[in-house]
Amino acid sequence: MGERVAIISDIHANLEALEAVLADIDEQGVGEVLCLGDVVGYGMDAEGCIDLVQKRCSLCLCGNHDWAVVNSALGFNQMARQAVDITRKRLAPGRWRPWVSKRRWQFLEELPHTHTRNKWLLVHGSPRDPVTEYIFPEDTEVDPDKMAEIFGKFEEVCFVGHTHLPGVFAEGMAFLGPTEFGGRMPLGKAKMVVNVGSVGQPRDGDVRACYVQIEDDQVVYRRVPYDVQKTMERIRASRLDALCAERLALGR
Repeated sequence: MGERVAIISDIHANLEALEAVLADIDEQGVGEVLCLGDVVGYGMDAEGCIDLVQKRCSLCLCGNHDWAVVNSALGFNQMARQAVDITRKRLAPGRWRPWVSKRRWQFLEELPHTHTRNKWLLVHGSPRDPVTEYIFPEDTEVDPDKMAEIFGKFEEVCFVGHTHLPGVFAEGMAFLGPTEFGGRMPLGKAKMVVNVGSVGQPRDGDVRACYVQIEDDQVVYRRVPYDVQKTMERIRASRLDALCAERLALGR
């Protein structure tokens, strides 16, 4: 394909992490950024993150937290639901709200659920349920029928987020984390699902923000340090559950 783009996901209102990732993208000379959703949720900077994504990303898909803010957080755990409720109160348009608030709300309302780009399929969750279904590493062993159905729904590569666990599912093979293949995986040689990891709330034990670049027909994983303590302090000073802060320090 020869494209050079960055793909980010699961920002979760973590402005420090998003700014660090975008700075890294700029330093790498990558011109286009695609976002797989979950711009909001868990963090304190929904407004700033929405504004930056609107400015910098040529595409942003709908994540389950984005959908929940403008619809319903049914099925969310208490911590996630609380974050959604707080975000909704801050963003929901009202008679006396400024136009910028209405623009942010409209942005969330209008996010597409899927995007196809040549032989790529981009979703937040999975090809079967683009917004809410998780694809877990253990699914390759415990639910091979699910994986077979997922692989039947795209042509070459499917990029996902949602689990916050970076790595690659190759057809008929187990899930591989980036450290198991040196952080670079060729595209086009085998059908695969690529989880790009999370910018704002990594859950693989590494506290650094995670995203991927596509260059020379390879997926390249990037880890970017950011001011985790600053983000944690701002969450602790808010009405959000303290666990939203503590898990950032653990990469969980």
